[in-house]
Amino acid sequence: MIEMRVAGIALDAMSRTPVILLRDTTDRRQLPIYIGPDQAKSIIAVLENQPAPRPLTHDLFVNLLDEWDMTLERVLIHSLQDSTYYALLTLSRGELRRELDARPSDAIAIALRLDAPIWVMEEVVAEASIPVDRDADEAEKEAFQAFLANINPSDFTQRGQSSTSNDTFESSDS
Repeated sequence: MIEMRVAGIALDAMSRTPVILLRDTTDRRQLPIYIGPDQAKSIIAVLENQPAPRPLTHDLFVNLLDEWDMTLERVLIHSLQDSTYYALLTLSRGELRRELDARPSDAIAIALRLDAPIWVMEEVVAEASIPVDRDADEAEKEAFQAFLANINPSDFTQRGQSSTSNDTFESSDS
């Protein structure tokens, strides 16, 4: 799993549909997720710290969790099927844990209100993310190719062989 944060909301140039942009913590990959206008407004309100005069649906959900003494441990975007993302809310109350299926846009809107972490499965990031820093990606690729070019089979046979033994622990409490 890769932890992500909300980088912002954009509009798709062709369809004028809102897109939430999740970015990994290293600022290397970005995951665009198309969302509805209502969810976009709800997310923007949180990002801009503009409370609604009355509780919106996501606020109501947060209030319900609070009243029932439940915690949102995390949001997990776990799969992408036919251009549709799937997410889970991991909720807890004491030792009891439950996962609820949710649209990623709703899950993110709630997570932002509760400052809960947003995680995405590596397979989803690999399939649907776009690079943010192409130069860093290229440098990493070149460094890996240089590593592969300079590796010898003997490098692998020397692993695990050491002239000192760490099998015993000596205590100074004699």
